[in-house]
Amino acid sequence: MRDVCVIGGNRYFGKRLIDRLLSAGDRVTVVNRGSAAPPAGAAHLVADRDDEESLERALGSRTFAVVVDQVCYTPVQAAIARRVFAGRTGRYVMTSTVEVYEHEDSAGLVGEDAVDPRTVRVDLGLPWGDAEFRDAHYGEGKRQAEAVFATGSAGSADTAFPYVAVRVAHVLGGGDDFTGRLAHYVERIRSGEPVVVPAVDRPATYIHVDEIAEFLVWVAGQGFTGPVNAASHGVLGAEELCAVVGAGVSGGEVVLRVSESGPFSPLSFSRAYGMDNARATRLGFTFGEVRTWLPHAVTETLH
Repeated sequence: MRDVCVIGGNRYFGKRLIDRLLSAGDRVTVVNRGSAAPPAGAAHLVADRDDEESLERALGSRTFAVVVDQVCYTPVQAAIARRVFAGRTGRYVMTSTVEVYEHEDSAGLVGEDAVDPRTVRVDLGLPWGDAEFRDAHYGEGKRQAEAVFATGSAGSADTAFPYVAVRVAHVLGGGDDFTGRLAHYVERIRSGEPVVVPAVDRPATYIHVDEIAEFLVWVAGQGFTGPVNAASHGVLGAEELCAVVGAGVSGGEVVLRVSESGPFSPLSFSRAYGMDNARATRLGFTFGEVRTWLPHAVTETLH
């Protein structure tokens, strides 16, 4: 039985992660601002993760085998977490994103070494506290947050902090997908409205909501560190995605509208978002195939 701390985890795959940890017999402590209570069986600490004193005060003398940070978006947040949890945990798992590769437009699948967080420049002086700035620089915020966990907030040579950055592919499935991306396709195809796609339709990797929850539980129990990609096998372009959704929507019609400049429908990309999952596979995780689970994800969205 482990003591596991989850920061955030109020919705989507965070909820599934907590449920799985509890089912496995772990003692789970959830830290959030108090906006939502955790599932039954989990302890609850109310703290503002952006306020170092608040976080320290809430944690008290607690220590954890693993921390899973679901809501780290900036290097400032990472720097606070690194200071607060140094010496409190044997493993720190940050949920990162495929968006760290936003400048790596490769025709092939991109591996973790394409973005080495040890070489990413950290700028704590940028307006990371401004929500509009943070949203507009989502990938950069995640890159710099990874860099802080890898090297320290000042870019020092201290790599003793035992972190993992899980670079998550686009997550689909479940009836509670707050992003509405797959629902956009379902509703458009159901009503015969056009789905706007780029002239050059570039593919992406995906992962089911349950699969990423399972992956995070698995990572929590491993010993490796550093970045790791989390994606199901296979890539899909928007046209094939539409075909799968269309097959699952009774009476629907797939209408594609090609645009040179956008705005495009969500999950329609003019640059590639394909991640290589070979590292996680070598380490022992078995991913599913996107073409196998996607029809079920469409059904989940319909209901």
